[in-house]
Amino acid sequence: MTSSAELPTSSSRRLLAEHAREVAEQADRHAVTLESLLAILRSTRLDDRAARALAIDTATTSLVGLRMVTDQQRGSMLEPVVGAFARLRSDLHPLVRFGDLDVQFVEPPVTGRALPGEVAHAARAIVRSAVLAFVDQGQTRRVRIQWDCDGLNLLMGIRDDGRGDLAAHDDSLRPIAERVTALHGSLTVSSTPGWGSELDIRLPLDPPAEPEPLEDVVPMSAREREVLRLLVAGASNRDIAGQLGISANTAKFHVSNLLRKAGVRSRAELAALAR
Repeated sequence: MTSSAELPTSSSRRLLAEHAREVAEQADRHAVTLESLLAILRSTRLDDRAARALAIDTATTSLVGLRMVTDQQRGSMLEPVVGAFARLRSDLHPLVRFGDLDVQFVEPPVTGRALPGEVAHAARAIVRSAVLAFVDQGQTRRVRIQWDCDGLNLLMGIRDDGRGDLAAHDDSLRPIAERVTALHGSLTVSSTPGWGSELDIRLPLDPPAEPEPLEDVVPMSAREREVLRLLVAGASNRDIAGQLGISANTAKFHVSNLLRKAGVRSRAELAALAR
C-alpha cells in the first residue's frame, strides 16, 4: 500500500508534465538544427568558406539556446531527496579524504518528497558554503549535516564543534542568506562560545502562492471598483470626481472606505495592494 508521503502532489505532477513537454520540444529543436547543418553542408550554392561560416553561426546559436533551456530545466526537474543527499556526500568527499575534517551525515527519510531541481542545487551549495565557513574559523574538527522533510519544506541542520562565535550577519554566511532568501526560506544561526555553531535552514518545496487580487479579497461596490482603478492610475480625489461625475467629497468618501476595507493607511499602500 502506498503511503500518503509517497503520493505525488499536484505540483509534482505539473513539474513532471512540464519537463516531458520541454524534453520533446528540445528534441525537435535539435532535429531542426541538425537538418539545417546538413542542408548547409550539402548546398551547391555555397562555397566552402560561406558554408563553414553559416554552419558555425547556426551551431553557435543552437548552443546558446541549449544552455538557456538547460538552466531553465534545472529548476523544473525533480530529484529524489536521498539522491540529492548522496550527491552532497560526494561533493564533500574531498574535504573528508584530504583534510582533517570529520563529517557526519544524517540521512533524510527515503519517503521524503522529491526536491525541485532549483532547491536540490541550492541546498547542496548552501551546505558546502556552510562547511567552508566553519572550516575558515580555524578550530572546526567535526561537522554534522542533517536533512529532513516535513512534506512542505526541506529542513537542514549543519553543526560544528568550533569556536562558537559565528553570527547570522557574518560575511561568510552572506551567500547562504542570499540563497535562502531567494527561495523564500529561513535561516537561523545559534552559537555557544567554546561549543560550536549551528545553522538551521528551511527551504520550501513549493513556490509561494500568488496573492489574490485585492478586488477578490475585499468586498467592493461597482463605484468603489471604478474609484480604485483611477486611484491606481494616480488620479487625485478631484480627478476621480471629475471623471466619474461625482463630488470631491463623495470621491474622498469612497477612497476612505477603500482604505478601511483594505486595512491600510495611505493611498500608496492601497495602490500597491491593488497592483
